[in-house]
Order: sequence, then C-alpha cells, then structure tokens
Amino acid sequence: MENAIEVRGLCKRYPDFQLQDVSFTVPGGSIVGFIGENGAGKTTTMRAILGTLRPDGGEVTVLGKPAGHTKTLAQVGAVFEDAFFYEILSPAEVGACLASIQPVFDREYYRQLLAEFELPPAKKMKDFSRGMRMKLRLAAALAHRPKLLLLDEATSGLDPVMRAEILDLLRRFIQDEEHSVLLSSHITADLEKAADYIVYIQKGRILFEKEADLLLEEFGVLRASAQQIAALPADLVVASRSNAFGQAALVNDRRAAAALLPDAVLDKPTLDDIMQFYSERRSV
Repeated sequence: MENAIEVRGLCKRYPDFQLQDVSFTVPGGSIVGFIGENGAGKTTTMRAILGTLRPDGGEVTVLGKPAGHTKTLAQVGAVFEDAFFYEILSPAEVGACLASIQPVFDREYYRQLLAEFELPPAKKMKDFSRGMRMKLRLAAALAHRPKLLLLDEATSGLDPVMRAEILDLLRRFIQDEEHSVLLSSHITADLEKAADYIVYIQKGRILFEKEADLLLEEFGVLRASAQQIAALPADLVVASRSNAFGQAALVNDRRAAAALLPDAVLDKPTLDDIMQFYSERRSV
C-alpha cells in the first residue's frame, strides 16, 4: 500500500469557517501527526476522511476507495473526542454490542485492552473519568482489527504514563506495513515522539506537510539582536518576537541561519515553538 489516505483539494464551507483546498497524504505504515489550533479544521477534515461529513469540493481516498465506502469503513477505527457510548453501559456491555454489529470484533483482544488500560469490565461508564472514557473508545476502535486509525485528541485527558503506553501501542500497530494512523493532538510532545510525518493546518489551510525528523532538523529558533534578525533574508524568517534579551525568530533553514550569524544562539525547535511562531505571523 502506498498511501492509506489521500486528500486532494478538500473544501467545506460554513458561515463562519471554511476548509480551503486541503491536500495531504498518510503513507501506509506510518503515523501522521495532524496539528493546528482549536478551530483550525482538524476535526472537520477527519470527519470528511471518515465519510461522516460531505465536502463541498475535492476528493478523499481511504485505503484505495472513496471516503465512506462500506468496505473501507470496516477497516477504519475512529476515536473522536466528542464521541460517546451510552453511560448506562459497562465496557463488557459495550463489547457485546459492538461484537453483534461489526463484521469483525476480536473479543479476546478487547478483553486484553481493557486489562491493559485498567478499565473495570463491569463498571458503568457514567462513573468513568474523561481519560477512562477515551481509553474505552480506543479499545473499541482497535478491537475490530482495523488497518487505519483516525484518532482525534485520543491522548487528551490521560496521564503521562498512559499516554506513553498508548504511543507504544500505536508504534506496535504500524509495524504491520498495511496499518496507518492519523493522530491529531494538542500534546505536541507526543507527536514528536511518535509521528513519522507532520501536517499543519491553520485557519482551514494546510501550511505544510513534512517528515517529522526533517522538520525539526530544518527549522530553528534563533536568538539575536533585532538588527541582526532584520538583516536576514525575508524568506528565511517565519516570524520573530521581542524578549528580555533581544529577539527570537523561527527560521526555516537552521544551517543557512547559522552560516549568516555564526555567533548567535540557534536552538532546535519543538512543535510548540513552530506553532506559536506561525500563529504570531498570522496575527501581525
């Protein structure tokens, strides 16, 4: 499989927001981190991929077929932050319901996941914490043995130990080259640890789609005087801001910046750094 997901020119218009020509891919056997601020269009895009939202334009292909195709849906596991099961049900009852309606549901694997996630099988969901509910959704999504996982804020509300365990589970999942993950998260440190690629959406537009390691190697946070930063080529500086020690700037070519200002402090960025600078550029 070359690409698990192909999004081409996706458009969706609302009165106060629109997706505009959204295009990116999710290669087979990879984890793709989907980042952006609240309201940037991540969930809307993921619902279009799942086939629960009809776009106004563009094409979405999932596992070689149009989004929403019956055969495709059977091979996709989805976890959305606002999805829910009836609160009167227990994990055991949720599993029984899903097993009765899904073509494939691995009951034994589901029980293993409940144990791994420390979810009491008989406890009602109404007594679950937010994090426990998210873990149950993930267990349900994995139990029907999908080829593709769509995870919208799936690590939200979880403690660091459980987030690390879920990231490890996702890494194991994609060891099968036919398996892929599209993971949106505000916890960008998780994506730095797990993602092979990063797709950044801002105000309904894709800003970039890059290999995660290459992205963090190419970009840099430069700390220098305002005069030094102003003298740099305009296409090298994404955005800059003042601080107590002068100015800091995000540059899109760390080596070029180092060659021009060899005595300046030049740090490797985090995804948070990149998002914050891009946001500041937009607000100028």
